[in-house]
Amino acid sequence: MTHIEKNEYYEIIFPILNNDEFQKRKKYPHHGKISVYDHSLSVSKKSYLLAKKLKGDYKSAAIGGLLHDFYYEPWQNKAKNSKLLEAHGFTHAKEAVINSYKHFPELMNSKIENIILRHMFPLNKIPPKYLESWIITIVDKYVSCEVIKNPRCIPSLVGIKKKVRNV
Repeated sequence: MTHIEKNEYYEIIFPILNNDEFQKRKKYPHHGKISVYDHSLSVSKKSYLLAKKLKGDYKSAAIGGLLHDFYYEPWQNKAKNSKLLEAHGFTHAKEAVINSYKHFPELMNSKIENIILRHMFPLNKIPPKYLESWIITIVDKYVSCEVIKNPRCIPSLVGIKKKVRNV
């Protein structure tokens, strides 16, 4: 990221980064040892740069990338016995849209809403509508896969806890 791009990027996302509610995501674990805050910032930066390269709406990509996981509470706190379609992967995008409109109504538009709602495709079945929505969908999966570098953590990423053997 060039110095000019870095300044432009942070100018776009400053209202979000400066928000107390968004700052709480620093304490929300995502996958592995990454926080939701750090994950979202990584998705946002990479999406901003890719959208810019593809001559897309890089502002919406930066904002949507940062807000795509702006859900209410850490997903690890969700009830383990919930039905499949009530699991985090199926519900958090809607929660993130509601939270985004609540805290950043001045930044939201139909494209950013679609970015957030559709970033879990194909899990949510309805494909993204915009180029920028596809960018966040793909970049989110790319950034999430970075934690799979250690195969031992794969079971915990999909909700399977290792049984401790009594010796």
